[in-house]
Amino acid sequence: MPSITLNPLKIVALALVLCCACLYAPMLHAQTPAPDASAAPAAAPDAGATPPAKDTSLGDMLFQGGPVMIVLALASICLVWFTIEGFVNLRAKKLAPPALIARIKEAFKAGNYQEAWSICRSNKCFLSAVLGNGLERIGRSKDAVEFIVEETALREANDLKTNTTYLSVIGVVSPMIGLTGTVGGMIGAFSLLGRSGISDPSALAGKIGEVLIATMSGLVVAVPAFIFFYILRAQSQRAILYAESQVYRLLDDIPYEQLSGVRIGEDFGTDGGAKSRSARSNVSQKVSRNVTTNCPSCNAPITVGTSPCPNCGTVLDWGGA
Repeated sequence: MPSITLNPLKIVALALVLCCACLYAPMLHAQTPAPDASAAPAAAPDAGATPPAKDTSLGDMLFQGGPVMIVLALASICLVWFTIEGFVNLRAKKLAPPALIARIKEAFKAGNYQEAWSICRSNKCFLSAVLGNGLERIGRSKDAVEFIVEETALREANDLKTNTTYLSVIGVVSPMIGLTGTVGGMIGAFSLLGRSGISDPSALAGKIGEVLIATMSGLVVAVPAFIFFYILRAQSQRAILYAESQVYRLLDDIPYEQLSGVRIGEDFGTDGGAKSRSARSNVSQKVSRNVTTNCPSCNAPITVGTSPCPNCGTVLDWGGA
């Protein structure tokens, strides 16, 4: 079955159109109904008669919602921002770029793990952050590498999903903010009722209708926030699982026993690194005549067939294919 690729910007644009449609929908009910053509012509209006009500525009409705509409407007801006950011960043190819994976595989084949670490440091993404921390502990043991990989992956995943979590917060809080504005407006409406009584029911009904705009606006913000929260949560989980699987595939081919004591990272080539390499200088390292141009221990350039390494003294086995 062919895969369907959706443009994230088109999805967000569609959501914004739906939100605008929800905002404009009450305007249709607020307009004065057209007169019935079959009805008898109305008499000429008296001079003192009340003029017909004007159509309510969207701007008038938002103004009638009260101060809480400012907060809801900010919430809607955050909703759009977090949604676009989620669709752009929470993708498998963004978390684990195929070109980056290919470069790291080539470095691994050459036994150049320091170069692989440098590639991770210069290409910031989920995979490089997780794999880079794992490579720094490659000389300890496989268990140490897997432990730090799991810990880093969990931390990076939480950071990636932070803004997506905020969408859930917006979905929960927005109706409460709208309800707060409605309650405040109802207090004013009943104060009006207490002063003037029920002599003008239409004015009271209009006042109550105005205060309900805040509740409606809160729901308009909350509904898409929840929808996009669940969509992005599922998308982020798929992308993170894919990136983690790529990390473990890269780590599967590392000869941990042969690399015992090797230091990878910032202190590579320092005195501490030299000591760790000299301690294992008699350990035979299998290298390939086809792809190896650097010593797998010290990363120094070497000539094919040279053993031991003239830089660190590591015994090299050139029997590899």
